[in-house]
Amino acid sequence: MRKIAIIGASGMAGSEIYKLASQNEDLAVTGIVRNEAKAKKILGDDAQLLIGDVLTMNDSLLEKFDIIVDAFGTSPENAAFQIDLAKKLVEVARKSKAKLIFILGAGSLLTGSDHHYFVEEIAKMPGAETWINTPKQQLKELQFLKGIKGVNWMGISPAAEFEPGPAGKYVIGGNDLLFNENGESKVTAGTMAKLVVKEAIEDKHHEERITIVNA
Repeated sequence: MRKIAIIGASGMAGSEIYKLASQNEDLAVTGIVRNEAKAKKILGDDAQLLIGDVLTMNDSLLEKFDIIVDAFGTSPENAAFQIDLAKKLVEVARKSKAKLIFILGAGSLLTGSDHHYFVEEIAKMPGAETWINTPKQQLKELQFLKGIKGVNWMGISPAAEFEPGPAGKYVIGGNDLLFNENGESKVTAGTMAKLVVKEAIEDKHHEERITIVNA
C-alpha cells in the first residue's frame, strides 16, 4: 500500500482527491490541512489528517509519503507561496523519492493562433486585477518545475473553468488550452480527482505538465 498525502485536502480539488483516493485499497491517504475542524466537517470525523502549515512543516513529516499531491490554495496576495511550497516539496522528493503531483492553473496554458499564455486573456476579464496574481504565480511555479530534473514530478492544469462537480469523462492534452466538442473549456473537481488518483496509481507522467477538460 502506497502512502499518499493531499495538501489542501479541505479545498475544492483537494477534498475530491482525498475522498476518491480513500476508496482505493492500494492507497493510504492523509490530508494535510491547517484547519482540523473544517477538514473533518468536509471529509468526515474519521479523516486521517496532518495538521499544520505545510510551508513550515518539518521535512521529516513529509518524507514518509510515497506520493504528495499539492492542491494548496492561497489568497491572491499570498500566491507566491505556491512557488515556495514547490521548492520545499522538490527538496523533500530528492530525499524521499516521492512522486509529486501539482495542481496548477490554466493561466500557463497556451491559446490562440500565436500561442500566447492564457493568463493574458484572464488579465482582460472584469475585476481580474483583484486575483490575477494567482495565475501569474502559478505560471512562475510551472516555469520553476520545468527546470527540475531527477525528481518524479508532474503537473495538471485544469481547463479555463475549474468548478465543483462530480467526476465525468475527460480528455487530456499537453500545453494548449483544451475545449470539448461543445466548445467548452471546463473541468469539474471530481474529474480532476479521477485523473489525479489514476496518475497516483499508474505513475504515467514524469517531469511534464498536462491539462484536462471534461468531455
